[in-house]
Amino acid sequence: IRFVNIPTTLLAMVDASSGGKTGVDYQGIKNIIGTFTPPLATFIHPEFLTSLPNSELLSGLAEMLKHALISSSGEWMKLLQILDAELPKDQLIKALSDTGALQASIDVKTNVVAQDPHEQGLRKILNFGHTVGHAIESAALDNPLSHGYCVLWGMVAEVYLSVVHTGCPRKVLQQLVQIMLQYYGRPECNCKQREQLIERMYQDKKNSANKTPNFTLIKNIGEPLINQYLTEKDIDEALEYLFSL
Repeated sequence: IRFVNIPTTLLAMVDASSGGKTGVDYQGIKNIIGTFTPPLATFIHPEFLTSLPNSELLSGLAEMLKHALISSSGEWMKLLQILDAELPKDQLIKALSDTGALQASIDVKTNVVAQDPHEQGLRKILNFGHTVGHAIESAALDNPLSHGYCVLWGMVAEVYLSVVHTGCPRKVLQQLVQIMLQYYGRPECNCKQREQLIERMYQDKKNSANKTPNFTLIKNIGEPLINQYLTEKDIDEALEYLFSL
């Protein structure tokens, strides 16, 4: 079916409206059924964002933070400065547009997808934060959580794994944790749910034939590493860190 996208949320503008992915949740597994079909066009109009509650803006900002972490230290610092300013909603939207942060985030997604439309390699970098994030999100289907919030919490766990396993600077983790505590709060999970979350990760569609949880981590800002397979002990340690904050 030919279609045009006109996203009206920040999350849709920077993520869902580009890439051609349509996913359906099935039996508690995120996006396990889907297709790749690009739109004929996508029209971005930031004015739509003025009607959103703050929680919806933060949900989209989480994906913008992800795009910055996998692509550019300059964009990461730009977003940190915008968030540090604690701007009212209208000024925040204006800052995201005027500084080019919104367009830069959209460009990260579209450029990656153009090079790897069917996720055979490079596109996997966009899964950063999503292995843990989707597990948290799918475990809460009875009480749905915002996708962006779950991705933010997932990134905290996966940056922790990056610090431990790929040499990512701890400062990046400290910056992300500060953003989480200031804007997103702690995840609505606890240590008793770690086993359930790890089980969800084994069901993730990104896993290889041997079902081992497959992560995208970062060596540094702008240096993502795909196909990182970790043990249950490693994952449990990262979840323990996340829930301890």
